[in-house]
Amino acid sequence: MAPRPKFDRPIAHRGLHDRAAGVIENSRTAFERAVERGLTIECDVQLSSDGVPIVFHDDALERLTGVSGFVRGTTADELTALPLLDSAAGDRPQRFTAFLEQIAGRTLLQIELKKQQGAAAGVLAKRVADALASYSGPVTVESFDPALITLVRRFGFKGPVGIITYRYDKPEWEIGLSNAQRGFLRYLLHWPWSRFSFISCHFEALNLPVVRCFRGLGMPVTAWTIRTPEEARLAAAGADQIVFEGFDPESA
Repeated sequence: MAPRPKFDRPIAHRGLHDRAAGVIENSRTAFERAVERGLTIECDVQLSSDGVPIVFHDDALERLTGVSGFVRGTTADELTALPLLDSAAGDRPQRFTAFLEQIAGRTLLQIELKKQQGAAAGVLAKRVADALASYSGPVTVESFDPALITLVRRFGFKGPVGIITYRYDKPEWEIGLSNAQRGFLRYLLHWPWSRFSFISCHFEALNLPVVRCFRGLGMPVTAWTIRTPEEARLAAAGADQIVFEGFDPESA
């Protein structure tokens, strides 16, 4: 089993971003701000049409770039040439390898692999595992999809892997999932083969019995996404660390 991580510092969700100030999520500037504060970084990784891992959250491009289309239908060169909307520094999406070069082991990373269609899941897992094989900094990998964390381990990643979960009670997030699949994921019934080493749980679901049971057995739990001091206070009883955005958890 992979080692269990120690989340000693608050986790900046998609970096320390502030769109009103021209600092966009999952951007080079947002990541640098997080490093300067000594914060852990959470980021998202998608796969381009030519099989290159790209640091980007959405499946669609429009919200963050103003361009129609999808990450999976766009080449890496095209993606990394698109300016991020409202970025004061002119940031653009980065290749995952460029992101690793930027951080260079200066802080812990919590890397989310976004769910892929068909064979693309294996490609993303292998490319990320290959990139991390030569990375010397502290790093964890997580996903909503237990198959992805199983694949990244199969392709050689030796570090901690985490499952992201919640109550599976939000139909707008679960298009295409049957009731049986929701239950399978809600109750972490994939544990016998996914063998995750930490849990990243929506803060409203921290009291799920299965999450409380794993934490009681010593498994680290992070709570997402905390947006207010009050949510941070409520999450403290059920989580070891918070994934936050929109406020300063230390000054609060």
